[in-house]
Amino acid sequence: MRIDDLAHPIQTAAAQAAIDAAEQVVSEMSVESVLADARAATGLDDFGAMDFVPRLALMLRSAEEDGLNGMGRMLFRNDMVRYASNRLRVEDLVRQHPEILDIRIDRPIIILGMPRTGTTHLVNMIASDKRLRSMPYWESLQPVPDPARPDTRLADAEAAWAMLDAVLPMQKNVHELSPHHIHEEIELQMLDFSSYMIEWGSRPFRWRDWYLSNDQTSSYRYLRKVLQVLTFLRGPNRWVLKSPGHLEQMGPLMAAFPDATIVMTHRDPAAVIASCLTMNTYIDRLRRVKTDPRAVAAYWVDRIDHLLRCCVRDRDSLPADRSMDVRFREYMADQMGTVEQIYAKAQLEMTDEARASMQAYLDSHSRDRHGQLEYDLPGDFGLDPADLRRRFAFYMDRFGISADLR
Repeated sequence: MRIDDLAHPIQTAAAQAAIDAAEQVVSEMSVESVLADARAATGLDDFGAMDFVPRLALMLRSAEEDGLNGMGRMLFRNDMVRYASNRLRVEDLVRQHPEILDIRIDRPIIILGMPRTGTTHLVNMIASDKRLRSMPYWESLQPVPDPARPDTRLADAEAAWAMLDAVLPMQKNVHELSPHHIHEEIELQMLDFSSYMIEWGSRPFRWRDWYLSNDQTSSYRYLRKVLQVLTFLRGPNRWVLKSPGHLEQMGPLMAAFPDATIVMTHRDPAAVIASCLTMNTYIDRLRRVKTDPRAVAAYWVDRIDHLLRCCVRDRDSLPADRSMDVRFREYMADQMGTVEQIYAKAQLEMTDEARASMQAYLDSHSRDRHGQLEYDLPGDFGLDPADLRRRFAFYMDRFGISADLR
């Protein structure tokens, strides 16, 4: 399959109708309006520590400076209100049940790796072992239910997924966001308004520069707090987690989760970049006045360079007895064997029941069940895969990675 209209999108009827409707919406990008809407939505007013306010302000300012259309602005602001609302509910639950902060997040298994390196497939496979706690996408969007009404979080996510599928029918081929798939804790990090999450929805240069220049340890500790809340609502207390953003935050990650087992996935950076750029540019048709594949390439090649340089710099800081590297090709060749190695590192017994659950997941979730996308880095983005590999030789040599994209 091929997306051949990245530079000049041909909108679906549903997408065009949504874009036109969003142009009539006024999205006020101010901290005061976002927090006021969150208070109104929840009936709560205690956000806990207010040190996040300057970060929220910087995010909103960066979005204002970006080339978002009415839909892009509306989606961005709605997300900010959702994160603020989720924070209010987290703080309210902890206030009612202070024992939440005594819950131990026990030896989590945390997967670090760029998109398209097998992280999503791997975390979903491991999450089929019900001895471990994981987070489906629907739960990541609204971690704490509203106690004043029936719990509609799953239904809300299913409706949102149906809408997304109508306006962006190729999204499931690029990166599936169906309600039940196991998602990244990156959504939870946004409750403290400090994550590279917003870079997937905009090109926030001002925010990016601040984020990369400031220590993120306190925000990783807030992530642990949210995981404690989720464990209180539904155990067990041993988690399987994953996020590409942890590649550049290994110090803060280990400060928050010192007994974690770390699994790092690796793949040809040209293949990673082809997928990331295609996904970002495809979604841009919904949220930008004009799509610009080469601007996406300029932003994200540099961004991935930073992530991978941090990965190489910090890899040896991880405890050798609780960390391992997984190359994409080796994982695809022996998925069950790879997970058995991970379990050995994590000192977690591989039971017959766990093995059967994982095999059932593999049988029902082939990698290309929605169709396989073909990428054209030179034609779509003006990038030569060979040039990219030369740029990222420092990473490929360090982890013994071979090319897998022509």
